[in-house]
Amino acid sequence: MVQSSSSFFFFSSSLSPRSFLSLKWMKSVLGLSPFLSFLLFSSLIFSIVTADSPSSLEDSVSIVDASADLNPALPPPLEGNVEKGRSYRKTFTNEWAVLIANGEKEEADRIAAKYGYTNQGRILEGENYFLFRCATTRKRSSRKTRSLQSKELSHDGEVLWMEQQISRKRVKRVALREARGVSNGKFGNGNGYEMEEILPPNDPLWTDMWYLHGASAKKNYHNIQEAWDLGYTGKGIVVTILDDGLEWSHPDIAPNYDRKASLDVNDRDEDPMPRYEYSDENRHGTRCAGEVAAVFNNSQCIVGIAYDAKIGGIRMLDGDVTDAVEAASLSHNNHHIDIYSASWGPDDDGRTVDGPAKLTKAAFEKGIKEGRGGKGNIFIWASGNGGKDADSCNCDGYTNSIYTLSISSATESGNIPWYSEACSSTLATTFSSGATGEKMIVTTDLHHACTTAHTGTSASAPLAAGIVALTLEANPNLTWRDMQHIVIRTARPLFLRAGDWQTNGVGRNVSHSFGYGLMDAVAMVKTAKNWSRVPEQHRCAQYYPSRFKSIPHGNRLQLQLFTDGCENSPEHHVGFVEHVQAIVTLKAPKRGDVQIYLTSPHGTRSTLLTKRARDTSRTGFVEWAFMTTHSWGEPSSGLWILDIDNDGWDDAELIKWDLVIYGTVTEVGSRGGDHSAPLAARSLSHLAPSTSSLSSPLPSLIFSLLLLLLILHID
Repeated sequence: MVQSSSSFFFFSSSLSPRSFLSLKWMKSVLGLSPFLSFLLFSSLIFSIVTADSPSSLEDSVSIVDASADLNPALPPPLEGNVEKGRSYRKTFTNEWAVLIANGEKEEADRIAAKYGYTNQGRILEGENYFLFRCATTRKRSSRKTRSLQSKELSHDGEVLWMEQQISRKRVKRVALREARGVSNGKFGNGNGYEMEEILPPNDPLWTDMWYLHGASAKKNYHNIQEAWDLGYTGKGIVVTILDDGLEWSHPDIAPNYDRKASLDVNDRDEDPMPRYEYSDENRHGTRCAGEVAAVFNNSQCIVGIAYDAKIGGIRMLDGDVTDAVEAASLSHNNHHIDIYSASWGPDDDGRTVDGPAKLTKAAFEKGIKEGRGGKGNIFIWASGNGGKDADSCNCDGYTNSIYTLSISSATESGNIPWYSEACSSTLATTFSSGATGEKMIVTTDLHHACTTAHTGTSASAPLAAGIVALTLEANPNLTWRDMQHIVIRTARPLFLRAGDWQTNGVGRNVSHSFGYGLMDAVAMVKTAKNWSRVPEQHRCAQYYPSRFKSIPHGNRLQLQLFTDGCENSPEHHVGFVEHVQAIVTLKAPKRGDVQIYLTSPHGTRSTLLTKRARDTSRTGFVEWAFMTTHSWGEPSSGLWILDIDNDGWDDAELIKWDLVIYGTVTEVGSRGGDHSAPLAARSLSHLAPSTSSLSSPLPSLIFSLLLLLLILHID
């Protein structure tokens, strides 16, 4: 169905003023009647729309078919494009990240003092990166510091690398201005009740938890109570919320609070208590935490999804958010913390392209390699709230990272929320708020209060974190990749309404708006219980051999790349797909006019980038890794096709692109717990371009009538 949108692009672009001049020419020069002119012109347009390739378009770019040189050792993409169109201005702080050859704290202290800095401490636990602060440098400046002091520091023999820290804009992913908390009623105590002993619980907002019971629960969408009935409540699992603080004294949170999972990165102490002010803007983290681990049956607010899990908070959004701040937050005590939940990211304004910088990327990699005793931390990320600005979460380097479990939202009626962003990196969905009049998420709030108005993908990520905690309790030996496999196999596409559901090459339904569907807690814990660990992850990378391809305005560039999955390189061989990246460098007069699609050898078409009207940047993309999960489980070998549409007023240029496939040598497990459509023999017709946009006769009839009226009025 995604293919049809591309066809419509060419259909629409064909209806230019020159097209209507062609109609006039048919009528006057050829002497055709209006009706015959209409039939002739419509047949030409229809042939363009249903064409199998852009080679059928006048002045289109020729198709390039090449088998690229295998290069399994292709380096990871550079972290480029950390910018925000023409209005973006970097803000430099008075802090530097410094890599010291001798990683001892005493040596870092000595070097810092020698050049007039103070050592603020280690950034990444167990690594030799330190944060230096200079008191004589302005705390915030639009210009990079070029002092003799910093130059001398950079030339010190013990300094291997240093970088002045930049304050990066990070936004909380709430969908609207949320209501303040309501009274919590009487305080109680107690924890650890068995579900069968007290049902329903006495928590005052239990009846407002529509996503756990009532009309929705009768349809068993998240199946959380069913997981509780099996005895899974999050016991032994530790979750931390990366946010603006955590009111850990809240009576619905305090019994489950974990100091070891908490930190104040903003003020550099161990207490994540939020900064209080009249607007209560720092309530976001407390709201997210309650969703995960609010205490069961204690006469307070709500029941957490994993109400026996331990909960921590890392205060890191209430101040300058730098690369060092993010890295320190994501790597804190990663052997103790199981799950990190983040409901924030770069600005969802439809024009920002931003992602993890050097240290944050290192923190992710450290977490998946060393966290949880080598099994890997689970990083859960809200997919973004830029729907009203036609944003794409594939321009967010956190949600489109292979290391994060990206979560989208669905309304109580199963629709796409107005704030939702569609992209191919989204893995699954949980419930959240919708349009005016639809229900929101209930949770804990500041001042020991409760709220019935938590919204956006901010509310979806913690709900997912709670479900993941239940799953880890069922099988604590799951790796970070095991968890992604289980989410994909058990997510439910039924009930969710979207126009872009497609069946991929292994028979699973997937959508750019919802990923593989609603997370199903009981299916996840049952699948996890008997899960065998996935094989080792391999990485197969290929360069596209030809560079600098022009993309004329109003046209498409199509590039074809054959791969055998690096089968001749045992350490890089990928037989079956998990994540796929198209690493793209291109220039465009207006970046938002570019659209990118990737089609797998099995016909699964992923929209990597949609048109973003607000993105007027001329920067283009520099080594940007667009990611898709839509071909998960498919064999990797065959022809991969990259389509780039340029809907702008001037030519664009593709500098280069590389294909990177992550996956396993052998197929993973059976499909026993899969909730997607059953795998069946598929005809070769799925490889043909879709014409579903023309399948409905009504739009075509309306369009034809309008076109006929225009012809009749041509002088």
